[in-house]
Amino acid sequence: MILKRGLILFSLFACISLSAQETNAPKFGKGLFYLVGQDSTWSMKIGFRAQFLASSVWENNVENESNFLIRRSRLKFSGFAFTPKLKYKVELGLSNRDIAGSSIYTGNTPRIILDAVMKYNFAKNLEFWFGQTKLPGNRERVISSAEMQMVDRSLVNSRFNIDRDIGIQLRHHFTISDNFVVREIFSISQGEGRNVVTGNIGGLQYTGRVELLPMGSFTSKGDYSGTDLKKEQNPKLALAVSYNYNHNAVKTRGNQGSYMITDYGYFETNISDIFVDAMFKYKGFSFMAEYADRNSNNPFSTNSDGTETGDIVQVGKGLNLQSGYLLKNNWEISGRFTHIKLDEDITGKVPENQYTVGVSKYIVGHSLKIQTDISLLDVNLKSDVIMWRLQFDIHF
Repeated sequence: MILKRGLILFSLFACISLSAQETNAPKFGKGLFYLVGQDSTWSMKIGFRAQFLASSVWENNVENESNFLIRRSRLKFSGFAFTPKLKYKVELGLSNRDIAGSSIYTGNTPRIILDAVMKYNFAKNLEFWFGQTKLPGNRERVISSAEMQMVDRSLVNSRFNIDRDIGIQLRHHFTISDNFVVREIFSISQGEGRNVVTGNIGGLQYTGRVELLPMGSFTSKGDYSGTDLKKEQNPKLALAVSYNYNHNAVKTRGNQGSYMITDYGYFETNISDIFVDAMFKYKGFSFMAEYADRNSNNPFSTNSDGTETGDIVQVGKGLNLQSGYLLKNNWEISGRFTHIKLDEDITGKVPENQYTVGVSKYIVGHSLKIQTDISLLDVNLKSDVIMWRLQFDIHF
């Protein structure tokens, strides 16, 4: 019996090994598997990535928090169905940070789905997207967390971004001359954030974005990737502006933040956002700038009798400036300045400045890298917080 089981296990192992040897696995960082149907009517690339983060924070020169975290852990699926003109992308979050934020509107279940979107190229230079994915807001948010220049995104992004939502998008691009590229994106979404399946409170969210690339397209879509890993041999510049309008929003940051709960239900107000951003790359040097501005026609949440609930729309402005230089040995030095100025009369919050210096080692591009940075946070012109972070990324 033991011999028989041993032979069976050996046979299974041999079959698996032989199958693995015959599989044409993609190059490292390009996915775990790439499958194509026998009749070439579908394809699927399967990928996995994880980020491991260690951080320590000192407040008023006293260490008060150290943390080890699986910051992100995700499975990705992409390909085409029936025709190469119909593409899809599915991304699932597995870490606690990825799936947190459940509510009665998400079915009180983990928010595992990050992206689930179809992309149909129905006409020349025109694509129709439908499903859940990132909205065309600020550039830093649209850049994948797998391709960031520093350990994480800036305070401007955390305070102002419009993240993901469920809806439709229309995308178009054209060229004015041989090199001048123009892109337009228009989106209509639910306005509640990702994975909200019931109780669509308030109105819809409308987002528009225009991008100008006067020096031509970046290599390998480098205008949406941190660091000039391709070391552009010619200067490349991208300029963009986005406008977002959330009709009858019920959260303090539009489709983000906390719900504004009153004695009669939810407080509704119109919230608008403006984003202006730029990306420049040339021979290892990169520079990114972003400006954000949020306004509301009525930022104070009130009960039926007019008393304030304490929930306030986070209106204000933010500026982020970030730059880096990639050395020949794929080490990079980077720096960031971030300024947050919420409306103090409305929010009661004082201005914040954050200064960050980072060092990164790209072993296999963004697919295998180690990054560290140290930040000084000034609140109301007082040096209050020092934060140090170390992160390891691996992407298959």
